[in-house]
Amino acid sequence: QVQLMESGGGLVQAGGSLRLSCAASGSIFSIDGWGWYRQSPGKQRELVASTTRGGSTNYADSVKGRSTISRDDAKNMVYLEMSSLEPEDTAVYYCNAFIRTSQRGNRNTYWGQGTQVTVSS
Repeated sequence: QVQLMESGGGLVQAGGSLRLSCAASGSIFSIDGWGWYRQSPGKQRELVASTTRGGSTNYADSVKGRSTISRDDAKNMVYLEMSSLEPEDTAVYYCNAFIRTSQRGNRNTYWGQGTQVTVSS
């Protein structure tokens, strides 16, 4: 059983910054990739940033230049740092991970429960 747990959300003033964390636990052989997504009321869930095992990263245009995704493989964790926050960044932020639970096992996608980020103007 694999679980992802996000933390670090909360209320932030516009122009501020925050750091989200996500920890994976359970029977993990390898984590091939991580992603941060967000969903606002009435909108579809959208990719914010992603990173692969090889270290490549990808960002949504809306957060590019003010966000950094990073991973700590030793701790099975991923982070998302965001600065110059805007009210439009208000959303529930979810992390996901592509995880193998054994050497020859399939890679499955897991999601966290989400953490609320609210940016006040």
